[in-house]
Amino acid sequence: MKQSLIAVILSTVALIANATDRRYELRVDGLACPYCAYGIEKKIKALDGVDMTSVEVKLNDGLVIFQADTPEPFTEISLKTLINDAGFTLRQFQVQALKPENE
Repeated sequence: MKQSLIAVILSTVALIANATDRRYELRVDGLACPYCAYGIEKKIKALDGVDMTSVEVKLNDGLVIFQADTPEPFTEISLKTLINDAGFTLRQFQVQALKPENE
């Protein structure tokens, strides 16, 4: 029992250590009002690893920007599904790994 618990703790620590901060830029069709922006913002903030303070929706540009610290990047397919479920269309997807602050 003790060994199982230690194994779970070590694997969790390994996942956290391997997490990478990434910046996502999504071009979204259909963003027309602050209510639209709130709907997408709410869905993105619900994703695991998303930095809540980094979510930014630029209505005039149809741009959604956010940062997330996850072991694996979000895929274009998963974010397209999220955007479609919110009632919008993902037109373009970009992800960029950010350098750690101590580098």
